[in-house]
Amino acid sequence: MNPSHRVTGVDPAARARARRRALQALYAWQMSGSKMTLVIEQFRHEQDMEIADLEYFEELLRGVEAHCSELDEGLKPHLDREIAQVDPIERAVLRLSAWELRHRPDVPYRVVINEAIEVVKRFGSEYGHTYVNGVLDKLAAEWRAPEYRGR
Repeated sequence: MNPSHRVTGVDPAARARARRRALQALYAWQMSGSKMTLVIEQFRHEQDMEIADLEYFEELLRGVEAHCSELDEGLKPHLDREIAQVDPIERAVLRLSAWELRHRPDVPYRVVINEAIEVVKRFGSEYGHTYVNGVLDKLAAEWRAPEYRGR
């Protein structure tokens, strides 16, 4: 685990808001094809970012952008269709959560999955949360095996 990622005094509510904003920004990025830096700037100006963890918001977005191919490859065996065919909200949540599972071991996998389910319930399709839960549970079992087995 990277000790620089251990943060004390993290506000879980601010992190949850950062994830929700990041989902919206990833959705915009996927749909527009714009550069991530432009999407981040747009969200900084249009969203009420002071109530979210802005640093984490940017880390999530830059991480997904930098590792998108790797994340998609990791998700692929657990999907029942091509990643491009997954609902855009669910695709954004899967990528966001996959990045956290892979690159933020300080965030427990259960937190990653629970946050993903909540955000999909809010923004996704009616049963999208069950699909996302199933995919992320399989991915957590693979990428976080010791933590997952210790549950």
